[in-house]
Amino acid sequence: MPYPKLWVRKRQASAKKGTDGKIWVMSASGEPMIHNLPDRDRLSVLAAVIMLAFSLSHFVDVPVWEPGIQLPGFYLSVRISVQTVVLALVAALTAAGADWLFHDHPALQGRSSAPYWLLPSLTTFGIGVLLMELPFNPVWWASLFMAGIVLMLVLVGEYISIDTQDVRQPFAAAILTAVAFALYLVLVVGLHLAELRLVYLMPWVFLATWLVSVRALHLRLQGEWAVYEAAVIAFIVAQFVAALIYWPLSPLTFGLLLLGPAYALNSLFFGLIEERPLRQLLIEPAIALLLAIGAAVWTR
Repeated sequence: MPYPKLWVRKRQASAKKGTDGKIWVMSASGEPMIHNLPDRDRLSVLAAVIMLAFSLSHFVDVPVWEPGIQLPGFYLSVRISVQTVVLALVAALTAAGADWLFHDHPALQGRSSAPYWLLPSLTTFGIGVLLMELPFNPVWWASLFMAGIVLMLVLVGEYISIDTQDVRQPFAAAILTAVAFALYLVLVVGLHLAELRLVYLMPWVFLATWLVSVRALHLRLQGEWAVYEAAVIAFIVAQFVAALIYWPLSPLTFGLLLLGPAYALNSLFFGLIEERPLRQLLIEPAIALLLAIGAAVWTR
């Protein structure tokens, strides 16, 4: 297990909530240790603005712009709609809002909060891609409401994960890792639903895999960066896209067949960096691959 210290800390500490909204963690010796939560007003405003932007995009009617260029052998074009522009702007807004929310965390001690923008921005992007493919009906509104809850939970989890001494940090890191790969599945399924050509799909999957892998490895390695390892993982997963795109697969099956290798490779590289024994190194990736393939076959 990548987060064994959680259970040790839970046995050594007890927690209660003070009247000021802060979490007071009582150590085994009875000394209080204060661990802050993000400002509720800032958190609510940020989530509301992002959800409002997604909502308003459906009431703005702007002609689609589709610039293109004729290359030898094929025509390359890019379709830019109001939803596409809103998606890019909201992802940038999420990064700026996350910085606004995190910058006063006492554990940062002057460090940049940039590493903690990554997953919230990716969450917003994945939500946007999925919402773009859903019909505008009550299901869309229900999905938007659930997406707002997920985004707030991700922001709270990232805030907690900043302080490595926080008793909740290992649990928050584990949850964020699971959320990262769940969002990866949602994003890949949304990209498949968009019916993108291979020349567009491969770069998007590469970027999504790289971003998720960078953050997931950063969480599992307790703050160490594995940028190059994440790039290798993304390159390998992108090769699966080139093979699977021409198979008659449902979007969910396609996503599962990419999720399995992505998670397995992340687990493998984590084990290599941690210098685990060969048996421990291969068990988790093998289980992840088998589960993903089994789920893909079941949903085929």
